[in-house]
Amino acid sequence: MFKSKSLKLILLAAVVIFTTVFSSLGSGVLAASLTNDFNQLNQSQIVSEMGAGWNLGNQMEANIDGMPWEDAWGNPKITQALITKIKSLGFKTIRIPISYLKKIGAAPDYTIDATWLARIKEVVDYAFNEGMYVIINMHGDGYNTITGSWLLVNSNDQATIKAKYQKVWQQIANTFVNYDEHLIFESMNEEFDGNYSNPNPTYYANLNAYNQIFVDTVRQTGGNNSARWLLIPGWNTNIDYTTGNYGFVIPTDTYRSATIPASEKRIMISVHYYSPWDFCGDNSGTITQWGATATDSYRKSTWGQEDYMDSQLKAMYDKFVTQGYPFVVGEWGAVDKTSADSTNNKYRQIFAKTICSYCKKYGGVPVVWDNNYNQAYGFGLLDRKTMTVTQQGFIDAIISGIGADTTNPGVLGDVNGDKVVDALDVALFKQYLLGKVTVTPEALKVMDFNNDNSVDAIDFAMLKKLILGPIY
Repeated sequence: MFKSKSLKLILLAAVVIFTTVFSSLGSGVLAASLTNDFNQLNQSQIVSEMGAGWNLGNQMEANIDGMPWEDAWGNPKITQALITKIKSLGFKTIRIPISYLKKIGAAPDYTIDATWLARIKEVVDYAFNEGMYVIINMHGDGYNTITGSWLLVNSNDQATIKAKYQKVWQQIANTFVNYDEHLIFESMNEEFDGNYSNPNPTYYANLNAYNQIFVDTVRQTGGNNSARWLLIPGWNTNIDYTTGNYGFVIPTDTYRSATIPASEKRIMISVHYYSPWDFCGDNSGTITQWGATATDSYRKSTWGQEDYMDSQLKAMYDKFVTQGYPFVVGEWGAVDKTSADSTNNKYRQIFAKTICSYCKKYGGVPVVWDNNYNQAYGFGLLDRKTMTVTQQGFIDAIISGIGADTTNPGVLGDVNGDKVVDALDVALFKQYLLGKVTVTPEALKVMDFNNDNSVDAIDFAMLKKLILGPIY
């Protein structure tokens, strides 16, 4: 009797364990163990902590004939002193563009060159030593114009590309599995087919597939990778092609850690901003002024001014931030045209302050592009060899913009910011209380009817009373 009862208990326990394990596997949610130093930051916290960022451009993505090395394009070897200098200027985030190309071995393992991977890790450590946030990506591998590129949406052999992509990101993720929340992986850079017209739907579907492979692969390596923020782009990091009806799909995050609150996301959206290009990047010297204070209409572009910039970043807010996905303007900038117009720096600084303040307003992180070219028509902000700052005014504008108080007292109850308090505001307020949307800090201020620093059902009732009159 005793033996029979024991056997039944053992079998019952086995069934329970079996059922529990396979139910867990079926859910796809990893209850991964995070290191003690990993901090779970929500949407607003991560954006605030990242502040303003700087690109270590033309360095780890530099290559000649498809072979990457950090000084291939003439820039000096990266040092701890350089990163320390960047931190001292007020930047809190550093983006490190990285190419792999011929540093990847043959199928089926696609092993990354160990020395190259170790150097990437060393440079990341420089930034970690300064307490900075770090974005690392796969940069030059997706350009049709680069020798040895392979991550091509317009290639016929998508099966091979996807297998290679999965193996490469698996190695990168495993290398950094125990790094804390300061490290953010970016799936790729300006991924497109080289055609600047509307996206090809089939090719866009390939891009979406890469992003899904990236998220699944990183998450399934476990540890801190199961909960860290991941950054993904749409077509060519173009805002219109990412927010509009062109085919962008946010990856599912099936394998994320169960420690992440159900109401929170851990995916960011990557875009770039160089508009208008004739001011930001063109080297003809014709368009040198920008914004409402420009004094020479012939030196100012006919489009792309403050209202356009605001509408672009608001589109990111409306499409993604309200759903819990922050955005990163992973590249932006305006080249130095003072050789053509001595007033150019004034307008570059206005541009810099404006985009950073708009990013803050709409829940994004601005990361300025710096290619270490400090002469005419360069994006450089400092000389990496001498550590001499060449664009202090531009840097000051960035730090001022990201620190600007964008608070607008607004109209009490105007949740959607359209200057009218109506049923739309009631609907949006209700969605917020149900945890289905997030709102800007400015909106939270006009939602707090009783001024108790908390937005809750009491405030919602007061808004309904304002709209509908007394409720009996």
